Order: sequence, then structure tokens, then C-alpha cells
Amino acid sequence: MTTYHFIGIKGTGMSALAQILHDSGKKVQGSDVEKQFFTQEVLEAKNIEIMPFSKDNIHGDLTIIAGNAFGDDHEEIEEAKKQGLPFYRYHEFLGEWLQQYTSIAVTGAHGKTSTTGLLAHVLSENYPTSYLIGDGTGRGHEESQYFAFEACEYRRHFLEYHPDYAIMTNIDFDHPDYFSSVEDVFDAFQQMAKQVRKGIIACGDDEHLQHIQANVPVVYYGLQDTNDFQAQNIRETTEGTVFDVFVRNNFYDTFTIPQFGNHNVLNALSVIAICHYENMSPDQIKKLSTFRGVKRRFTEKEWNKQVLVDDYAHHPIEITATIDSARKKYKDRPVVAIFQPHTFTRTKTFLNEFADSLEQADHVYLCDIFGSARENEGKLTIENLQELIPQSEVLQIDDIDRLKTYGNGVLLFMGAGDIQKFQKAYEALN
Repeated sequence: MTTYHFIGIKGTGMSALAQILHDSGKKVQGSDVEKQFFTQEVLEAKNIEIMPFSKDNIHGDLTIIAGNAFGDDHEEIEEAKKQGLPFYRYHEFLGEWLQQYTSIAVTGAHGKTSTTGLLAHVLSENYPTSYLIGDGTGRGHEESQYFAFEACEYRRHFLEYHPDYAIMTNIDFDHPDYFSSVEDVFDAFQQMAKQVRKGIIACGDDEHLQHIQANVPVVYYGLQDTNDFQAQNIRETTEGTVFDVFVRNNFYDTFTIPQFGNHNVLNALSVIAICHYENMSPDQIKKLSTFRGVKRRFTEKEWNKQVLVDDYAHHPIEITATIDSARKKYKDRPVVAIFQPHTFTRTKTFLNEFADSLEQADHVYLCDIFGSARENEGKLTIENLQELIPQSEVLQIDDIDRLKTYGNGVLLFMGAGDIQKFQKAYEALN
């Protein structure tokens, strides 16, 4: 039996896919840099071997799955091709793997991970389900009926997939190092829509998604009354958010989620719509109420009298949503944003939008820009953003104790780089 070797196994998607194959009875191993990464704990718990990168890892009985972050000149990839081993990029392998199941792709500029996690939770509570979530979580089941997975639009990788269903949360301009405009992003989603086999669940409140053309039914969800599935009477409680759902203007049922903010209501509405489409009962769908979230999406920790929140928000829309969630859940407490921009390209493209979104917090701290593997330097500095936000301050890790001044504050550590090191340094002081 072949062993599946993952080049870059600590990547969030790669880690999740490795777990799925392991849970499905396959032999799995992988390699990566030796730096500790949050995804490796679950891999180690499943006794999946993780080796340092070396061409000596590559030998004849392997099937190679390579992460998209690594070029063809990587030593292990070169060796695999030299030996003529079966070779897949991550998205290529996933595109083949999902064909065994009723597959549901979750895609969109924002909300993919949270929505995939919520969908996976509801399906798993009712049926054998496999799922792949972009926070590094994956689960395989040999008798799976459904396969729910996060499908990323970056570099049009999601065009390797031909899913039965697709949830489309929104279309927005992101990844400016690849996409040239929001129209370019729309074209990618339009191409993806043509590949869906049974149906699309799309947010009708998104003006771009209103123009999607498909060869299958498109069911719209949202807060506006033009949608097939509409949320009404949204109210916040101490336990979360309660809302009524109307299907084509007829009352369907009332649902509760333990999260706050309209963006979380929309995520839940998309899951309700796909489950309804698959003939699940309201009682089955109400398992929404026991979903506790995904990693790095408003992940909370009580710390002395403060609340520390770890969040992946790295786009102005996501920052706004995270601050909104904090305000709704902790109404009378100061909201402190600690933000680390991710990539010079994105920071430059959205400089003014970042300033507008961060100004919604009561206090703003900025960390140096985190360059991606694709671009490690740029002329832009964090001071360029600081100039646009009155009273904002640049935060260095050795000056982290300044955050203690916000006695009962909600501290939002936001970013897609290594912002967690600031939170860890802060916790180490107490």
C-alpha cells in the first residue's frame, strides 16, 4: 500500500487533508520546516510522522502531495519528479478525492472557514461526514455520506473542484498579488459556478453574487426580503443570537447560534439553506446551537479581568466584522485592536480601508507588516498605516505590557501572520 507523503504538512489545508486520509485508513507522513506551528499538535496526536525537509525523504513507494506554497525547485519536489513518483498539488489531489462523496464546497472572499466549520458540525451531528476546514482541522470517515470542504479562490485553485454543491458567501477584492480587480475575482467565481453539479447557495445581499450564472439552481440567502432564505427578527441574548428564518416569505423556524454579529447570522443562514435543500429537518439543523467555532476565528480567553481574542482577520471587511462581534458581545467594555497587516501588497492596496475599519475600535495598536513567503520585503512600513489612524500606536513585543492599562478591555489580536506571538508574550507577563 502506498504511503502519502505531504510536502509542507503543517500548512492548514495540508494538515487537514493529511488527517482525512489518515482517518480513512491510509498511511500518511509528511515533511516541513522545524518551526513549531499550531497545526502539528493534532498530527502528532494521530502519530503522523513529521520530518524535516530533505530529498532523502523521497523514495519509491510514496504518493506525493505538495503544498501550493512550494515551487517546483523545492528539493523534495525535484526528487519526486526525478524518481517519477505519483505527484499531486494539494488542490489537484483534493479535486479527485471529493468525487467519492456528496461534496459541498464553501467559497467566498470572507467567512469560508467559519461557514465550513459550521456546516461540518451540523452534518457530522446527523450523518457520517468527512470535512476539511481551513483552520487545519480535517476528519475522514470511511462511511462518509458528505464531504464539506473549504475551497480557496487564490490563484483560481478552486477550479480543480467539481462539487455537487457550492456555498458562495461573497465576492470581494483580495489577494491583490494575484487578482487584478474585483472583476477578475468575479470571473473566477463565475467559472467555478459553471462546474457545480447540483446547486449553488449564494448570498443574495452580495451585489456580485446576484449576477452569477450557473447551469444548476441558485438559491439565495440573506437579510434582504428578495432572498429565498431570509433571516428576520435578529436579536442578541446573553447566549448568542436568535433569528427567524423565512423560506420564500413563509415562516420556517427559529434558530439560535452562540456567536454574535450579522456576518455569523449569514453564515448560519447558508448552512440552513443547504441542509433544507438536502431535506434535513429543522430539528436536525438546530444543531447549529452547539457549534463552538473554529480555530483563530474570534477564539476567546478570559485573562485576569480582560478578554483576549485571537482572530485571523486580515482584510478590512473581516476587521470590521470582528470589532462588531466584540461590541455586541461585550457592550460596555473598551475594544482594543492589536493588528498585524499580512503582506505588503494587501496592505498597500487597502491602506485607507484598513484605517477606516480599525478606527471603529476604541484603541488601536499596530504591529510590523508580516511579509508572506511570496514577498518578503516592501517599501511600505507600518508607519504609513499609523499616519492614517489618529492616536494609534506601533506596538513592539518587548513593550507589550502597555496593554495592561485596559483593565476590563476586550483585546483583539488580529492578523494572518504570527500575531499570536504578541498574545503569548502578553500572557507570559501575568
